[in-house]
Amino acid sequence: GLAITAVRGAYFCSGCPHNTSTRLPEGSAAMGATGCHGLAAFMPDRRTTPTVGMGSEGMPWVAAQTFVDTPHMFQNLGDGTYAHSGLLTIRAAVAANSSVTYKILYNDAVAMTGGQPAEGAMTPQQIVRELVVEGVSPVVLVSEGPSRFRAGDLPPGVRVLHRDALEQVQ
Repeated sequence: GLAITAVRGAYFCSGCPHNTSTRLPEGSAAMGATGCHGLAAFMPDRRTTPTVGMGSEGMPWVAAQTFVDTPHMFQNLGDGTYAHSGLLTIRAAVAANSSVTYKILYNDAVAMTGGQPAEGAMTPQQIVRELVVEGVSPVVLVSEGPSRFRAGDLPPGVRVLHRDALEQVQ
């Protein structure tokens, strides 16, 4: 007999914000890691390489950037990973004066393993304040609901834009 096999490629859950936030400007590339956003490495239109495990996001780029012609890299990072180990890799990138844009993809859940709350449960405002203190610049918060973030809740100079402006921000 003839066997028919249907294959469904990896993709984000319906309504997941990563479906939009992992998109890149034309001509750019990103690095993935452990987490739902890592599915972007299996999507041909995302130009995302599967690189490292949790806590090392961006480090291959920090090491390679002076030896390649590529001027910049995007690094996807989930809010759960940010809370327990991602800040350390961002500190290292800042210390190395690395040309990398970290896209912290906030969904307030560890969706890949069942949807439980992310350890540490940091709010976007807390993450933004921490990034500014660590010397990250610029910091831009992109959201479907930018009106939820008042100017007094964020450090001076942090822009808050609607998700529709993501490509422009990048």
